[in-house]
Amino acid sequence: QVQLVESGGGLVQAGGSLRLSCAASGHTFGSYIMGWFRQAPGLEREFVAGITWGGGSTDYADSVKDRFTISRDNGRKTVYLQMNSLKPEDTAVYYCAADRRSNSVQKTTTAYDYWGQGTQVTVSS
Repeated sequence: QVQLVESGGGLVQAGGSLRLSCAASGHTFGSYIMGWFRQAPGLEREFVAGITWGGGSTDYADSVKDRFTISRDNGRKTVYLQMNSLKPEDTAVYYCAADRRSNSVQKTTTAYDYWGQGTQVTVSS
């Protein structure tokens, strides 16, 4: 069992930056693929970014490529999402998730086994 706790959300102006963190409990964090998803009001939860066990492979949604960077520190059992050049359309609740079954980053919510409670990111224009 893994518990995930996100932090770092908040209110920022367009063009600004935020760094989200997701702290995990459990002994096998290093064996999970980790992902970030987001959900805006009235919309489905969507993939943002994912990273493999050792951090050697990452994947991003087209809407955030070149603006967001996912990374992980297995020693600290933490995954990060650095968000730069934020836009109002990035406003959403951001969730981190852990996938214990796949061999590569997956973009569907059903691939992930554990979820955090989410952190709100609001970008004002």
